[in-house]
Amino acid sequence: MLSPRLHDRDFAAGEVLFAAGQKVSNLYFFSSGAVSLVTELSTGQMIESAMVGRDSVIAGGAALDERDAIHRAIVQVGGRSHLLDVDTARRIARESEEFRTAIVRHEQLILVQAQQSAACNATHHLQERLARWLLRVRDVTGSGSFHLTQEFMAEMLGVERTSVSIIAHTLQQAGMIQYRRGHISITNLDALRQAACECYGTIRHQYERPMQLDPPRSPLPPSSDVNRRC
Repeated sequence: MLSPRLHDRDFAAGEVLFAAGQKVSNLYFFSSGAVSLVTELSTGQMIESAMVGRDSVIAGGAALDERDAIHRAIVQVGGRSHLLDVDTARRIARESEEFRTAIVRHEQLILVQAQQSAACNATHHLQERLARWLLRVRDVTGSGSFHLTQEFMAEMLGVERTSVSIIAHTLQQAGMIQYRRGHISITNLDALRQAACECYGTIRHQYERPMQLDPPRSPLPPSSDVNRRC
C-alpha cells in the first residue's frame, strides 16, 4: 500500500524535520537512526518527550488532520528514512481504515512515551534515566553502538552536562558502556537494563505489538522482529 509512494532520504544528526507550530509536509518512517521529539521552553531549553526510530512513524497525526506540529523533531542519530508526503497520506487515510487505525495506534504510543517521560523526569534518579534513555536509543536504532554527545544527552534529559558526564563515567566504570569522543557502545546489556528505571520496561512493553502499515516491506517492522534484533 505504501511502498510505491515512498521516497528515501538520509538524515544527519542534528537535522530538524520540523518545528513546533509548523505545517508538516511529510510522514517519516525511519529504518535506521533515531529522532527526538522535544518540547521547547521560552528559555531556549529543549526537553525530550519521546524518541522514535524504526519502531514507529513521525508526524503520523498529520495524515488525519491539518493541525500544526506540536513538537520539534530533531535527528539525534543519523540514519535513513522513507518519506510519504502528507497529501498522499491523507488520501490513503480517507480510503483505508487499516491505515487510519495504525496511525492512531502509533500516535498513542508517542503519547504514552511523553506521559512516561514526564513521570520519569519527575521521580527517578539520573543514572536510572540515562540507562533507560540509552536502552531506548538501542531499541529504536537496532544498534548497541552510536554517536551521541554529552551535551545532547544532557539537553534531552533536562540536566547539566557535568551531571551526565559523571553518570556516564559511573556506567563506564561498571562495565555497562564504553564512551569515547562522543561514541557510545553498550557493553553489558543485562546490567544496563538492571540499572534502568521501570519506565524502560513500560515503554518497551507498549511497543511489543504495534501494527504494521505495509507488510512485509513496511517502514514499520513488527515488534517481534525488533525484539529479536535487540
